[in-house]
Amino acid sequence: MNQFGENSFAVNRAQDLAKKIELADSIETLVIYAEEARRIDESFLGAGLGGALSTYGISWLNDCLAARVVALSAEESRLPAANWCWISLGSEGRHEQTLVTDQDNGLIFSSSDEHEATLLRNVFLPFAQKVNQRLAECGFTLCSGDIMAGNPAWCRSEDEWKGLFFDWIHKPEPSSLLNASIFFDVRPLYGDFSLVTPLRTLLAKWAPHAETFLRLMATNALAAEPPIGFTGDVVMEKEGKEKFIDIKKYGIRIFVDVARIIGLAHGVSSASTRTRFLEAGEKFGMSALDVSAALQAMSELQRLRLSHQHQAIEAGKNPDNHLHPDELSSYDEAVLREGLKQAKRLQQRLKLTYRL
Repeated sequence: MNQFGENSFAVNRAQDLAKKIELADSIETLVIYAEEARRIDESFLGAGLGGALSTYGISWLNDCLAARVVALSAEESRLPAANWCWISLGSEGRHEQTLVTDQDNGLIFSSSDEHEATLLRNVFLPFAQKVNQRLAECGFTLCSGDIMAGNPAWCRSEDEWKGLFFDWIHKPEPSSLLNASIFFDVRPLYGDFSLVTPLRTLLAKWAPHAETFLRLMATNALAAEPPIGFTGDVVMEKEGKEKFIDIKKYGIRIFVDVARIIGLAHGVSSASTRTRFLEAGEKFGMSALDVSAALQAMSELQRLRLSHQHQAIEAGKNPDNHLHPDELSSYDEAVLREGLKQAKRLQQRLKLTYRL
């Protein structure tokens, strides 16, 4: 967190808590620290970090907690001598988590052949399932889609993961595209990080030449169009008497999807949306100003999203991504409108690039 400077009380609190987390010797202690982490998470915006830095800060603290949970669980388990790594996926892998998050993780291990992989998986699974449950105790909700290391489908050998990545790129069925949008945002969290490097290397090798895969990913990224009316105003959804916009679906996700596509198309190994835009934006036909505008727009939308979630938590409600017009100042209305316009421009550029 050094890049955030030393002047923020919230950042200092986060760094102090991270030190305590690293020394925690029980899950019970980590559950207490997780509650403290959530309070710090909610303070990042007020400390002036902005949307992008706040989501990074939240993810950074979550990393500290999750890694310690994995470490303590590994110490208690009789694990095989094989090298292994706990991997983060989706928003966790991108360092873009908010105040509402569930688990997206997996496990990769080394093996000499398929038979050994099966034997090792049977040993790793109870450990992985224990970690998933303990993360849930710390406030990381179990994934409703079962994208977790405790699922045998996502507890695999290095060769098995390579086979999955190859199939998802070269046999792009609907389920493959969905998996790619989650698993290609992979980042090592704990264990032998070198096991993840070959996956990223192969992605950078295969994806740029997979035209059908990229075109279908682009088609999916155009499915949710930002609700900008003919007059340039934001058109809210209606559900009974309630008016809202799903800021994740119609805003932030578009930036993430476009960044993933151009990152894969141009061999960017990082899962970070910011890094993908910075390293591949120019090759996508974006000027430096275009890239800066996209990153600023996404950060501002994240700020609105976090602010909405924080207000819901303060009111004792379940936080979500449904932004309501009555919670927006005139300034934030303008920010929302411009952010959605930037998302729409990215989609238009995607249409031109892939002739959709």
